[in-house]
Amino acid sequence: HTMGFEIEGVVSSEGGAAKEVPIETLLASADPAKGAAVFKKCTSCHTDNQGGANGIGPNLYGVVGEAIASPHRSFAFSDALKGVGGNWDFAKLNDWLHNPKKFAPGTKMTFAGLSSAEDRANLIVYLNTQGSNVPLPAAPAADAAAAPPGEASAAASGTPASGAPAAGASEAAAAASGAPAKK
Repeated sequence: HTMGFEIEGVVSSEGGAAKEVPIETLLASADPAKGAAVFKKCTSCHTDNQGGANGIGPNLYGVVGEAIASPHRSFAFSDALKGVGGNWDFAKLNDWLHNPKKFAPGTKMTFAGLSSAEDRANLIVYLNTQGSNVPLPAAPAADAAAAPPGEASAAASGTPASGAPAAGASEAAAAASGAPAKK
């Protein structure tokens, strides 16, 4: 008999890791206002305004989609971060914000990381509003592999497999256009 309880996001006593929701799914419902609140943890080292000064860390305006350790930031990035390569896409930002030292062993960034996937998604969406505005990636279809053929795409599109509009679709369309919904 084992004492205690399982904690979501922590390796279970059975040895398997809890399944984490894909970052693309979390980004679809992320809140930039909540991300701005999370960013307050970052302000002791970073700024996020256009033309903002570098501090202990670089200014982060327009960082989403940019080359990792971009030389145009006029910041002395660690060799560890320079060696990562690629661009700050949503997945890389998520990995970096989760555990900077694991993402780039030897990085100068001393921040331990954000354990909450929701906080990371909110922060990434917020940073994206600060000069980047990169389109969000599509969220993977929920349980697409488990759904019968033809129904996974229907569930993702909001249209039943029959091709008829989903229940409530006309009301949603009317609400979006400002017209009164037909009852």
